[in-house]
Amino acid sequence: MANILKSISTKRIFEEFPQIKKVLWGGKLWADGYYVGSSGEDVTADMIRRYIKYQQEQGKQLRLF
Repeated sequence: MANILKSISTKRIFEEFPQIKKVLWGGKLWADGYYVGSSGEDVTADMIRRYIKYQQEQGKQLRLF
């Protein structure tokens, strides 16, 4: 399921933002792995937001906007 979502989203992103291909090494948009999790008692939505922000600050996520 994750690979299907990655494939479809990559195609659409490249169609809308073709310039992205120029900044990607090897033309690859997504990493091989993926993470699935949910929020609840142990993992809150705020923790997920902080994780995403941390990943962006470390330069591990491509920002489109």
